[in-house]
Amino acid sequence: MILFSRLKSLLRRAFRGLHIWRAVLTLLFFLWWDARAFSYPGGLTQERREARQQGRARWLTQELLRLGSAFIKLGQLLSARPDVLPAGWVTELAALQDRVPSFSFDRAQSVLEEELGARCAEIIDLDEQPIAAASLAQVHRASLRSGRQVVLKIQRPGLESLFRLDLEVMQQVAAVLQRHPKWGRGRDWVAIAQECRRVLLRELDFRLEAQHAARFRQQFLDDPNIRVPGVVWELSTRRVLCLDYLPGIKINDRQALLDAGIDPSKVAEIGSASYLQQLVRYGFFHADPHPGNLAVAADGALIYYDFGMMGQLSERLRRRLGGMVRAAAARDAASLVDEMQAAGVIATGVDVGPVRRLVRLMLKEALTPPFSSSVIQKLSGDLYELVYGQPFRLPVELIFVMRALSTFEGVGKSLDPGFSLVAIAKPYLLPLMTSSGSGSNDLLNEFGRQVGAISSRAVGLPRRLDESLERLEQGDLQLQIRMGESDRQFRRMVTAQNSIGQSVLLGGLAVAAALMGASSRPLWALLPLGAALPVGMGWLKLQVKLRRDGRIETLSGSEPSS
Repeated sequence: MILFSRLKSLLRRAFRGLHIWRAVLTLLFFLWWDARAFSYPGGLTQERREARQQGRARWLTQELLRLGSAFIKLGQLLSARPDVLPAGWVTELAALQDRVPSFSFDRAQSVLEEELGARCAEIIDLDEQPIAAASLAQVHRASLRSGRQVVLKIQRPGLESLFRLDLEVMQQVAAVLQRHPKWGRGRDWVAIAQECRRVLLRELDFRLEAQHAARFRQQFLDDPNIRVPGVVWELSTRRVLCLDYLPGIKINDRQALLDAGIDPSKVAEIGSASYLQQLVRYGFFHADPHPGNLAVAADGALIYYDFGMMGQLSERLRRRLGGMVRAAAARDAASLVDEMQAAGVIATGVDVGPVRRLVRLMLKEALTPPFSSSVIQKLSGDLYELVYGQPFRLPVELIFVMRALSTFEGVGKSLDPGFSLVAIAKPYLLPLMTSSGSGSNDLLNEFGRQVGAISSRAVGLPRRLDESLERLEQGDLQLQIRMGESDRQFRRMVTAQNSIGQSVLLGGLAVAAALMGASSRPLWALLPLGAALPVGMGWLKLQVKLRRDGRIETLSGSEPSS
């Protein structure tokens, strides 16, 4: 019996691994195929690329849903990694909702009895039909003996063992990708897999979500416009979470809000203001604010649900936030990029030329009235396009911030056509423009720091000048000049020249094949045709490279000349 059980477990693991590897290899083939210009009938265009990416993203979403709980959560994590997947895929995954069929009421009761024991007696009138079901758990409404109305989030039985099996296969996939000479370049797949493992296993512990909910509720205790359910600690364990029941109207149901006498534009303003408070004042924010996790109470207050995915701005980023806002207000792209590097938002040691050009365009569009109603969504797309395929990435926390702001922007537009997130943000950002958040003497401290830096440079100037003169006398002084714009243009020119050369060579080979085909020995035409095959592949690669480089060229070309 034991041997049979072990054999069954081994077969289950093997079949599960095969299913996962099939999905991974299919995904890698799609990424490779979509990067080839010849794979687009009629030629590669931006519209055809975006249409294909949208179809691929839908395929990936359905594949993750089919693979189950761990991969649904993995998809949500990958939606915060625009350096790994193309922008269209990231956008589709960001909207991934893990609604799956519910499990039986008997199994739900079994989990409650295992986790709560005698404390189950406190629960009465437990609804058999769940009010929501997701990949990790399902939610049942209940009443306590004290009369308190609650909801119970109950984890799916056997979920942890399935998670660990899937995560083990993910680690194997990451190790194979890392060893590949091309796929592993510039990305640490093993570290990504380890981070996914850490995050997913933490999400299985509902005690952590209870702590998140309590902390988030504490932030808005004095705000009558925000409601966060309280935690019933004595009925919350690793696999069961008990919260207050707070009914409400879905935030994107505009007609229901109007029927209830609630002003939708006011709801949009409350939601955006609350999120800006989370970012600017607290640094602890809801990382998954889709309409399913937001509702509106009968008196118009906003209700937050589901605290499994929360984000926290690092202390270094919060310290630099004031400088970033001041640089953005002054439209100083160079200073803003420097502040972002100092805050760890952009990695050091990379070419910031493309980043600086894109930031300059972002500042121009975001801060020039009239403000676009979807400016955050557009800026997110630009960031995703910039980061994908590059040897650096934005922090996950920043991606979650952009995604949440974009979500609120979309909800706001559905509630109020005249909604402007940029306009609502101004009162929250103005204090940051005059203070970096470290006290009332910020301006004096900043002035002192600048004076100290200038003094240090001035003291060291004679020594550096003497060393430079000595090296000049000895003939070993080297002058290195780096002009990012010129370098980029030069590389583009070299690529274009290579493309022209290969085009001429292809034309010559075609003429030779035609002449030989018309001769008395037409089989000789196979020689130039065979030689044209590798040349043609090289030419196609150059076309893809030219199109990729042309995106930043187009962005910078749209700037006004100064």
